[in-house]
Order: sequence, then C-alpha cells, then structure tokens
Amino acid sequence: MAAEERYSLEEERPEDGWEVEALFDLAFAPGREALSSYRLRDGVAPVAPLCLVARDEGGVLAGAIRVWPVRIGTRGAPALLLGPVAVHPTRQGEGIGGLMIRSVLGKAAALGWQRVLLVGDLPYYRRFGFTRAKGVRFPPPTNPERLLVHALTPGAWDGVEGEVRKWTGEAAG
Repeated sequence: MAAEERYSLEEERPEDGWEVEALFDLAFAPGREALSSYRLRDGVAPVAPLCLVARDEGGVLAGAIRVWPVRIGTRGAPALLLGPVAVHPTRQGEGIGGLMIRSVLGKAAALGWQRVLLVGDLPYYRRFGFTRAKGVRFPPPTNPERLLVHALTPGAWDGVEGEVRKWTGEAAG
C-alpha cells in the first residue's frame, strides 16, 4: 500500500506544535536550533499552508514538514526554504518524506511561489527535481555542496544569485 493510502496529510495546527517539535528533536542531532537555517527562521512566520503533518489512521504523527519564506540577493527574490522535514524513525522507508515533499512542491506552485531551496543530500532530493545551487550562498557554516534548489516555474532561478537572507516585508503566502 502506498504512503498516500496509509497516511493523511493535513496543515499543521497550533496544537500540533509540541508534537512536531518533539519529532524534530528525535530526528535531528542536539543543537539543531544553532544551525544557520534557524537564524533565517527566527521571528519569521512559516508559510502555514505548506507546513504539513502526516498521520496514520489512528491519528499518530508519522512525519512533519515546515516551510519558511526567505529572500535571495540584493534584489530580494522571494523563495521558500523547505525544512525541517522529519519522519518518525519507526516509519522511515514507507514513502512519507516523499509524500510530504511532493505535496509541498505542488501546493507551493499553486500558491504562486516560483523557487524552493533547502540544505540536504542531493542523492535523496534529486528525485524531486532539486539540483545544486549555483550563485546562491547560504549563511555559514553550511556546506555549499548541500545547498539545493528547485524551480517551480521554468527559469525561476535564472539570474537569481547572492546570499540567502531572512524574509522581510509583507507576510508570506
């Protein structure tokens, strides 16, 4: 049975927050909040329609994904920072991560977003259309080889370069 048939995806609600944070703590190394990606998220609201939880038929949390707006370069090109993405260790290998990522990419495109980036492993994220970033720099100490981009519309990354910066200005989608 496919993940789509076993798990429901829903927009994360405020009451899910503690459970999602516990999953992120379980899935990632201690000190995750010291990463440069967290400095880009600090004080910025996530893009709520793209923050999802995956639950099994019993309502048990199996996975979660959050998405944040960022700006790129001096022109401030808007982009989405995908992550964190986590699947409970007992549910890994069931396709939940892929289900969440595909859903987020589809919803982001429908909302009018053009570009997505993340920090991750190319062998995993390549299947979703991500490639290594060229001309885009993430705040240190991030390994530039792990900065990946995806165009939701053809040519969305053409001419977009510079430092990834914290979102400022109007509220994100």
